Amino acid sequence: MRRLQVIDMTLRRVGKDAGKEMSFKEKLEIARSIDRLRADAIELAPISGSKAESLANRTIASMVSARISAAVDFSNPLIEETWESIRTAKSPALNLLVPVSTVLMEYEAHKKAPVLLEDVSALVSHARFCSEHVEFTAVDATRAEPDFLCKALNTALDAGADRVTLCDTAGVMLPDEFAAFITQVKAQVPRLAETEFFVELSDGIGMALACAAAAVREGASGVKCAALGEGTISLEALAQFIQAKGNSLDIATGLRLTELHRGVSQIEKIMEPREELSRFGNIALEDVSGVCLDQSDSISEVTQVVRQLGYDLSDEDNLRVYEAFQRVAAKKQFVGTKELDAIIATAAMQVPSTYKLVNYVTNSGSIITATANILIEKDGQQIRGVGIGDGPIDAAFQAIEQIIGHHYELDDFQIQTVTEGRDAMGSALVKLRSGGRVYSGNGISTDIIGAAIRAYVSALNKIFYEEA
Repeated sequence: MRRLQVIDMTLRRVGKDAGKEMSFKEKLEIARSIDRLRADAIELAPISGSKAESLANRTIASMVSARISAAVDFSNPLIEETWESIRTAKSPALNLLVPVSTVLMEYEAHKKAPVLLEDVSALVSHARFCSEHVEFTAVDATRAEPDFLCKALNTALDAGADRVTLCDTAGVMLPDEFAAFITQVKAQVPRLAETEFFVELSDGIGMALACAAAAVREGASGVKCAALGEGTISLEALAQFIQAKGNSLDIATGLRLTELHRGVSQIEKIMEPREELSRFGNIALEDVSGVCLDQSDSISEVTQVVRQLGYDLSDEDNLRVYEAFQRVAAKKQFVGTKELDAIIATAAMQVPSTYKLVNYVTNSGSIITATANILIEKDGQQIRGVGIGDGPIDAAFQAIEQIIGHHYELDDFQIQTVTEGRDAMGSALVKLRSGGRVYSGNGISTDIIGAAIRAYVSALNKIFYEEA
């Protein structure tokens, strides 16, 4: 059965839509949601050169497992800057967006055909020098002159492109017309049969999904879609098509279909306009850094500050954040927004807690062997484990392994302070390896041993969630 690639364009399309500009944290949440659904690739919008855009790309690239395809605008080709912003991704790629129809070449790119071909060769070569994988996206391909389109594709392939996308930007083709278009292009560009080629379709007359189905029949390697699908193919619609016709077409995807509706709903919430709550509703964003919360603040008040910081969490995640906030606030007189940011990073957007830490006791010193006594709850049953080790953290990890009855390779362990002062909060990062994959967990506490234990349990829950 052939694997059909699913490429999500949500972040690329948001970047082009000024009416739906996303904050830094909202982009990260969208990327996490799409990655959890196991899309094959996540496309990012072209950057204009600002540090904020580069930082957002860099952060997304470092935290997702899907392929990252960063778009490069033909009219402002910041190739090296774009590459630097995604080079840390597990599978980075550059995607050069080139208008190939006469109307877009002359009125948007202000280029004539011969000059544009020279530019394509130079830009693809430059991109290939930076990145192992370069995609050439032929924008408005269905309205291009057929001979010129084929010249542009051959030029891009000669220069080093290893992926091609054909776009029906106008969105006015019928399925049989689009199938004939694909057949004609493949006949004139024989190398396309040996190259990954994708289709990107606008939904001008409501035929985008049907045209995608026709392209799949003609051998398309993947289909580009968006989580919400406004004006293009929606992720859910594409998944439903694969479910219904996958067997007959001998195709399948790696999408987590059981999580699809929930994931798309989360993205919808992120993109909805925020509602103001009471206590902190009149605080300007630039003044949020001066807000201090304490244990007496209610969940609605904490949630309002969370929203003012740029987050738009689900009710479940807001509850997790508030529970973590209460634990920290019980030990500190005030919780500032820097601490709240760290709490959100730890508590929000997590997988269901199969294992829950109930309590722990550790003993260590220069003349005794470190021991740890940990109580963990699973499925309503509390299980206790006792471990010994080279230090309290090692002993705690041994106790947890005794409880779960399994040893996971510790791939990485890091500790750092989140805030300053004698009552500083500590953050721990634990990476566990299972089945060739690495799962990371974060923990935060004024007690660094507790932070390490929570980080281990967090990573453990992710392993159980993914492998269950």
